[in-house]
Order: sequence, then structure tokens, then C-alpha cells
Amino acid sequence: MLLRALLSSLPLVPLALAALYVTALWRPPPAWDPLAPLDFRDTPTLVTHWKLSRMAWQPETCLAAFAASGLKVTPLPDRPSEAGCPLENTVRLAGEGASLAPAGPVATCPLAAAWEMFERYALQPAAERHFGSRVARVQHLGTFACRNVYGRTEGRRSEHATANAIDVAGFTLANGRELRLPRDWGEGEAGAFLREVRDGACRFFRAVLGPDHNAAHRDHFHLDRGPWPRCS
Repeated sequence: MLLRALLSSLPLVPLALAALYVTALWRPPPAWDPLAPLDFRDTPTLVTHWKLSRMAWQPETCLAAFAASGLKVTPLPDRPSEAGCPLENTVRLAGEGASLAPAGPVATCPLAAAWEMFERYALQPAAERHFGSRVARVQHLGTFACRNVYGRTEGRRSEHATANAIDVAGFTLANGRELRLPRDWGEGEAGAFLREVRDGACRFFRAVLGPDHNAAHRDHFHLDRGPWPRCS
């Protein structure tokens, strides 16, 4: 019986050795290498989503991504909470090309990493495409709030309870034009821009909720890196 099992496995041995041989001599470029840190400067690939997701269970890969990208980030000390709202693996969210108002909100490192990708590959390209101007400032309604999911007095905590979400209310372009929710969530170039921003955010955040989702989100985009995917 043992001999039969060994003989039946022999055809697999060369394949396994070949795989080890190739692995030892060749590795994909960093942007395609699932083991390499995410570099925000690399054009997103099919592996980018994996690298962002890995940050949730391998926190060290998030700070490694900022280091690999040549960006400074300010880590914050962990803060336990008896109310069920601990802050772990958090940083100061600063943005790169567009400042945040209010400045420096606390955010999980994975949320900050997703924001970097969103700004580089969704927000700024959309602004340049529609208005020929970059976004200079992003108005937000906050990241951290120790509370449950909206409308629930019991049960699951909101991603805001761990600073793993940000609510975005509007944008100010470098040319001075302001775009706000819900005022500009309609027809025309402003509405097209905001919808493109919403769709672009879905590439890098796990959940993106806006005016089309429900009345509670009529005046902002909710962006988070939680476990529940949703884009609406």
C-alpha cells in the first residue's frame, strides 16, 4: 500500500521540483509580488487589493508600505477601550496632494494606505479629467466615533468605532471651486465628478456608501476598510 502511494506520487515530484526551481530563480516585479510591500507609486495591479487586505492581519505590512513609498507617517500609540472602541495600529491621516480639513484625524493604518491609493489613482485623476484642476482640500466629517452602526442601539459597532472609516463631505479644487454633497450630487459635470469619485473609491476601500445608499449618507461618502464589502 505504501509502495503504491509512493509510485503514484512520482509524476508530481518533477512538477514540485520545477516549481521550487522557478521560485528560487525568478520573482515577479514588486508591483506583482504578493510578498513585497505595497508601493503607492506603482500603478495598481490585480495584487494591490491583496496587499491592502493583508494589512488587516499583518499590521507591519502597512507601515512597510509607507516606507517603501518614501512617505512619512505618524504612528499613534494603541488605546484600549472598555466601551468596545479600541484604537490599534493607528496613524495620523494626512493625505499627500490634498490636505484634510479638519487636519490630522486619527485613522487605522490600512485606512490611511487605502486613502493614499484613492487620492493618487481615483480622486486626483477625476478632478483633472473633469475640471483641469487638482483637489487641494478634502472636507470630512470625522473618522473616529465610538458608536454602533447607524440606526442600531445594539449589535455591531461601526467602523468609525475603531477609526477605520472616514466620512467625506466635499472637495475644494486648486482653482478655488468647491464641490459639496448633497448640493452637487445631481446632473452636470459636478455630479459626474462626484460619481466618478465614488466609483473610484470602491477600488480601494471595502465599503463606500453615499447619497444613493440611504438618507443617512445623503451629505457624505462613507469610506471604510471593514470586512463588509459594499459600493452604493
